[in-house]
Amino acid sequence: MLLALDHVQIAMPAGREAAARAFYGDLLGLAEVEKPASLAGRGGCWFENGKVKVHLGVDPDFHAATKAHPAFLVADVADVERRVLAAGVTVKRDVPLEGYDRIHVFDPFGNRIELMQRTAS
Repeated sequence: MLLALDHVQIAMPAGREAAARAFYGDLLGLAEVEKPASLAGRGGCWFENGKVKVHLGVDPDFHAATKAHPAFLVADVADVERRVLAAGVTVKRDVPLEGYDRIHVFDPFGNRIELMQRTAS
């Protein structure tokens, strides 16, 4: 039986760790954590903020995930939207979802990321 989600892994192309750090670290506010020594040679990088854990793993046959995506809760989706737009990140709105204000953004590799704020319903 499943107990909890430990982390989300997102694929990225080789050699783009700086772009991952700028997006997931600087823009989305996740802290980078050191990968275990046994995995460090594979490239990529890991980020955490409390229970939110995102692992970026290098895929030699990388293709952006434009449909499948993680969805993260945020405190203020309008503020996040302003910040990512100012950084030149593509933002798309989807059909309304009761109880949430949400946007989709695309990381530097084209992967879709959903950012959601709970609203009074």
